[in-house]
Amino acid sequence: MDMKLVVIVLNKTECLEDLLEEFARRDLQGATILESRGMMQELSDEPEMEFMFSLRHILNPRHRENRTIFMAASASKVPVIADAVNQVTGGLNKGDTGILFTLPIDSLVGFEVKES
Repeated sequence: MDMKLVVIVLNKTECLEDLLEEFARRDLQGATILESRGMMQELSDEPEMEFMFSLRHILNPRHRENRTIFMAASASKVPVIADAVNQVTGGLNKGDTGILFTLPIDSLVGFEVKES
């Protein structure tokens, strides 16, 4: 079975609960969620960079952090996961929503992935 690690960096954190509920509705399991911060978020807290990033905080003050979601999934489930993310967030193609990418999984122990 062709396995993927799906990584979702969700900037639109207010969508997290709805996204997890949508995953459950679609029988997608095994998500791990981490609190995370991007480089720009981290740099904006540095005193010497504060002025440079102040406009960004005014325009988008709520995104001080994001959530990174990891999921092991069969390759056939990746489009289903991406569709769920786009449906709940309004689309990853919109600015400051998040990103989704996959990596190959060569070995997986301790978690059974559903094919259907």
